[in-house]
Amino acid sequence: MQIDETIRASDLKKPLEKLWELSDQKLFAVQKRWKASSGAPVFTVDGLCSARAWTQWTEGFFYGSHLLQYDVCGDEKHLEIARAAACGPMLSHLTHTGVHDHAFNNLSVYGNLLRLLGEEKIAPATEWEKRYYEQAITTSGAVQAARWTDLGNHAGYVYSFNGAHSLFVDTLRTVRIMEAAHSLSARAFGENDAPVPLLERAISHALTTAHFNVYYGEGRDSYDTPGRVAHESLFNVADKRYRAPSTQQGYSPFSTWTRGLAWALLGYAEQLEYVSTLDEKEFLIFGGKAPVLAAFEKAARATAQFFIKHSSLDGVPLWDTGAPNAHKLGDYTQRAADPYNPYEPFDASAAAIAVQGFLRLSHYLRPTDAAAATRYEQAGLVVMRTLLKTPFLSEDPAHEGLLLHSVYHRPNGWDHVPQGQKIMCGESSQWGDYHLREAALMLSRTLNGEPYYRFF
Repeated sequence: MQIDETIRASDLKKPLEKLWELSDQKLFAVQKRWKASSGAPVFTVDGLCSARAWTQWTEGFFYGSHLLQYDVCGDEKHLEIARAAACGPMLSHLTHTGVHDHAFNNLSVYGNLLRLLGEEKIAPATEWEKRYYEQAITTSGAVQAARWTDLGNHAGYVYSFNGAHSLFVDTLRTVRIMEAAHSLSARAFGENDAPVPLLERAISHALTTAHFNVYYGEGRDSYDTPGRVAHESLFNVADKRYRAPSTQQGYSPFSTWTRGLAWALLGYAEQLEYVSTLDEKEFLIFGGKAPVLAAFEKAARATAQFFIKHSSLDGVPLWDTGAPNAHKLGDYTQRAADPYNPYEPFDASAAAIAVQGFLRLSHYLRPTDAAAATRYEQAGLVVMRTLLKTPFLSEDPAHEGLLLHSVYHRPNGWDHVPQGQKIMCGESSQWGDYHLREAALMLSRTLNGEPYYRFF
């Protein structure tokens, strides 16, 4: 990626206004056509939202997008759609014991509703509404914390839907629901009424992920490239030992699935923001707060640098750094991304997630390392500038997606390949659209002089 040292957030003011206009139209278009009985909208096929039953992990992104839109434009219709969903289709996600996706769904809806109440962007609510959202978050956090593989000595992780042996890097951004629940003074219990420590498990999970899923060039194996990320880490649950890297949606265990890379960058940036607000006494079992912050900052910086190095000149990565036909593209890092190339897809959803990671890492580092903070902010703005224009921003009113060229599951072949194309391109996903809106909200609030946007 080529970092533009002159770019400023104010340069994106007009493109952001255009994004919110398009976003408004597309959300209402999907809402008008979509039937709840179809499940959750996941990605587009020929421009129309389509479902793919698996874990319904994208439903919260759709209704959460209405809340992000309401935050900016104030249209009560968006708010009422999300409020109705919070009392309807979203309820099943609160007690879903079979997934690791709780924050993706539930913080996107109940967290944003509670935040908007707290910021008084919603008219003063009756006490029961506030309590309802709080109870939703605490319930979800407790259910998420129950998916726990204990590695001993206060270490462990929230395991993926593959089973107790599996640690996914993207789960890093779902343990936020446990932290939000902790901040609401939630109490959870297991067998024999043993307390389940929500914050401890969230921090342990993030530390375990930083240790096993992120690489630092310290000689761990032959593929120990600084900042490389493994989608999955496998453990022997009988003796609690790490066994090997793996992947579900990437090309190989020894290359980097770039959406997982982006989840790590954003996840650790958010962890730094949250942990820095907590009292030192919360970290006694980890040897103090400082080593936790140091581990998270190390992971965030490493993944940020890797993303910069392995993305196109304008900041969009291939779906995987080891994509088998990438060599046919030549050195794609020295050119603008070409999502219509015939060899390998670029993943705009990974780029959208990374924007927010860069901006949050910059915000965290500003008081202590202004040079790095400026570099990461400019990196995030470069990527955002790319996503806010052709060929990534969807301006066709007949296309229900907002961010084009999102990749879901290349190995399984789930993504649509348009007629006349050789690879998937031109389609959108709920997570790509949501994270583009969330990054846009961060920037819009900053430009409008509003409070900094945090999940907590």
